[in-house]
Amino acid sequence: MFFAVLFPVLVFGGSITFDVEAAKNRPVSKVITLLKDMLTQLEKEAEDDQEIYDKMACWCETNDKEKTKSIADAEARISDLTTKIEELTANSARLSTEIKNLEKEVAANQAALDKATAIM
Repeated sequence: MFFAVLFPVLVFGGSITFDVEAAKNRPVSKVITLLKDMLTQLEKEAEDDQEIYDKMACWCETNDKEKTKSIADAEARISDLTTKIEELTANSARLSTEIKNLEKEVAANQAALDKATAIM
């Protein structure tokens, strides 16, 4: 095995040259260059995506806080209005009863007035 590696070096005189231009035009070199370009582009896109993500996360957090507060305020207002509706409904029922009683009293007083006027 050592002979197989050493033989080409002895036959060609030990001078191995490396042509840089030829290496650039090889398919593997083109693929490597393409992959490096893709890596650069992916890193730039990752930075852009991170920036967009940070903005979106900030917006979501701010929006979530505002909406949660608005919901809590609305629920408190609903509770207050429900209580107010119950109070006003009870008050309306009480006043309706008072109106009926007063109408009966007015009718009785009118009848007494009419009777008193007729007697005089």
